Amino acid sequence: MATRYWIAALPVQSADGSSIAAAKTALWARLQDSISRHSFDTPLYRVSPLSPPSLDRLLLASPDSPPALARVQFTVPDLRPGTLDSLLALSDDLVKSNIFIEGVSHKIRRQIEDLERAGGVESGTLTVDGVPVDSYLTRFVWDEGKYPVNAPLKETVASIQSQVAKIEDDMKVRVAEYSNVKSQLGAINRKQTGSLAVRDLSNLIKPEDMVTTEHLVTLLSIVPKYSQKDWLASYESLDTFVVPRSSKKLYEDNEYALYTVTLFAKVVDNFKVHAREKGFQIRDFEYSPEAQESRKQELEKLLQDQELMRTSLLQWCYASYSEVFSSWMHFCAVRVFVESILRYGLPARFLSVVLAPSTKSEKKVRSILDGLCGNANSSYWRSEDDVGIAAGLGGETESHPYVSFTINFV
Repeated sequence: MATRYWIAALPVQSADGSSIAAAKTALWARLQDSISRHSFDTPLYRVSPLSPPSLDRLLLASPDSPPALARVQFTVPDLRPGTLDSLLALSDDLVKSNIFIEGVSHKIRRQIEDLERAGGVESGTLTVDGVPVDSYLTRFVWDEGKYPVNAPLKETVASIQSQVAKIEDDMKVRVAEYSNVKSQLGAINRKQTGSLAVRDLSNLIKPEDMVTTEHLVTLLSIVPKYSQKDWLASYESLDTFVVPRSSKKLYEDNEYALYTVTLFAKVVDNFKVHAREKGFQIRDFEYSPEAQESRKQELEKLLQDQELMRTSLLQWCYASYSEVFSSWMHFCAVRVFVESILRYGLPARFLSVVLAPSTKSEKKVRSILDGLCGNANSSYWRSEDDVGIAAGLGGETESHPYVSFTINFV
């Protein structure tokens, strides 16, 4: 599946009294022929901005059409253009709005990939209403129930922006909740897998390792790995009331070893001071089966919560990506309409197409599209003012003698 598409709108000029429909059909045939001969590996799809029912048959893929030239319909209805001032004002906001909507789409897509990877799920094909996203673009049909065609374009754009912004805000809240649970689990895992100097020791200690009576107590000493001989040779002399031969190694990591030592409770403070002077760390620890079981249950609950939240968030992301992508394509349809009206004037006379050229074919495809715009139009757009004029029609819109902008799925 291609991940980068061009949407382009070419001016249609009728001659000798021929109808606009016939002129569009002739231009479409010329474009197909040029792509077939000079860039046959470029998928090409026809977009029908104002196609009446009589043209629908012309837009269906014929049985003998090469796969790269499959013709399908991307329907943009006859929207309300409004006044020139309103179109110019709207065009100034189209690029910024597109960047925002596209950005939200990419955020949700990346979140889906992260969640699928976290769950060990193989990434699937993203869809919009059950249709793969690339097919939704090339077979786009305007949803008049959601966006009435007789509504002012400014209201339609504002509705799309509002809907996408609401989804983005909702996503921030949901991701923050999921991240909070992940952070809690991360903190617990760090305690269980970190250095002996900082990690939780409860899962390393058994009841028989600890001695606790009225007079005796067992301490846990963290000994540098290469100082173990020094510990074994000196711990009995760190205080008078240390039980001889009471030290036992319980665990060792890359930096430290964990030893027990049993002594009289009354000399614990003195022993800690002397041990610290020798470079040994005495960890405060109180063995409690109840506390250990509580921590275990807390960990299990967090793991369950994380998986439930991951699954819920993933399903929400699937649905929201579908919603945002659909909104984005409606927004692109508005861009096609607005920029084509500003470029070519009223009534609407342009042929809109979707292409997916490879990187090596881009220059050739641009040349083909330039050639189909007519010499006069091309010369005008290659003048010294072309950059400024293009900026006035949407800023990011590429400087060409025709409307053109790029859609990146990722």
